[in-house]
Amino acid sequence: MTRDVSLTRRGLLAGTAGTAAALALAGQAHSAPRAAPRSAPGAAATADGFAGVNALGLDGTTGGIAGEVVTVSDADTFLDYCDRNEPYVIQVQGTIAITSKQGVRSDKTIVGLGPDAEITGGGLDMYRRQNVIIRNLRFTGGEDDSVSIQQDSHHIWIDHCAFTAGADGLIDIVRGADYITVSWNHFHTHSKTMLIGHSDANGGQDTGKLRVTFHHNFFDGTEQRHPRVRFAEPVHVFNNYYRDNALYGVASTEDAGVLVEGNYFENVPHPIYSGYDESGPGRVVERDNVYVGSGTPETLGTVVEPSTYYTYTLDDPQRLPEIVPAGAGVGRVA
Repeated sequence: MTRDVSLTRRGLLAGTAGTAAALALAGQAHSAPRAAPRSAPGAAATADGFAGVNALGLDGTTGGIAGEVVTVSDADTFLDYCDRNEPYVIQVQGTIAITSKQGVRSDKTIVGLGPDAEITGGGLDMYRRQNVIIRNLRFTGGEDDSVSIQQDSHHIWIDHCAFTAGADGLIDIVRGADYITVSWNHFHTHSKTMLIGHSDANGGQDTGKLRVTFHHNFFDGTEQRHPRVRFAEPVHVFNNYYRDNALYGVASTEDAGVLVEGNYFENVPHPIYSGYDESGPGRVVERDNVYVGSGTPETLGTVVEPSTYYTYTLDDPQRLPEIVPAGAGVGRVA
């Protein structure tokens, strides 16, 4: 199914076919303890959706592609590179155990090597940062948010990751963050999955920002917040696969503007809400979605079209139960 807009699904996988190219970086490596320069799988890929928009002085999101490629396998070295001001492609090998939320500075690509790269126990925090890519990583058992994007951070791309069993949100996009894409991720074994907008009282900072694209994510038995949205417009939710989400799929609240387009909802009692809990109603448009064993979506008002910012093509929503599980999560980045 194709809308009257053209394809810009750059650096992503459609089904099982990989389109991300391997990066060939020339140049000399800096010496660093316990870190070895290597080629970076998938690091040359570029973001689509809102993370690919030229805005705020950036030509889309390119992460650390201008910098050195390093491989890390322990927490101290990993956090050291995350905290440096220079651009880096940081390749994660094996399991990195951290605590709390650890800061990531601007101009970084953090990419897992193979299907087993993992961040466990803690999460990553972008606080007034820009131009960060996170790909091909498992996030497990975070004692706070697994990924937090906040305080006017912008141009962040989270792609082909797996998130499970955190203590709070798996991904929070709050406090004036902007130009974000969340694509081809697998979310499971969790309740409060993703939040856009810090609180009902934070409209002054959030209104006019929090532009986020969600596409080709697999919400696999997670309960709620896929996402829950306050104030943001537009938020574009397209071609995601929702399965067995006990509480609800998408909630638009506090006058947010959300387009829910071309998704597949399977056994979701409340696929779309306008307003939720104590939060007032948000505007939400739904079109071209598939509902199987699911309730009736709530809609309200009109929403700014994402096509005023970027171009895209929809996959046939009937095929999403095949396409998304085959392509989402870790181990799919070439």
